[in-house]
Amino acid sequence: MKFLIDNQLPPALARIIGRELGSEAVHVADVGLQEATDAQLWEYASAAGLILISKDEDFVDMVLNNPTASLVWVRVGNCRRDFLLDVFRRAWPRILERLNNRDRFVEIR
Repeated sequence: MKFLIDNQLPPALARIIGRELGSEAVHVADVGLQEATDAQLWEYASAAGLILISKDEDFVDMVLNNPTASLVWVRVGNCRRDFLLDVFRRAWPRILERLNNRDRFVEIR
């Protein structure tokens, strides 16, 4: 599984996923998509077979109405980066389990 991290989330999340959690991840800034629209990000994730990780509620509609990619929707409010990274460390086994079971939409609170 490969992941694309959206703009509202820190680039450090891609590094944690790659180095600590054992999956491949890139931040939108790493691939020149920091200015892309939601539709462009969805199209990119779909074409590249990436799972999008985002806080943006607009992607919920996309995954429900156009399930060409998968979404990990982050529902953690504004918080410090370290807290967010700890949330992912704790939730990662459950995230992977759901995605391995072919769930296209995983919500993290």
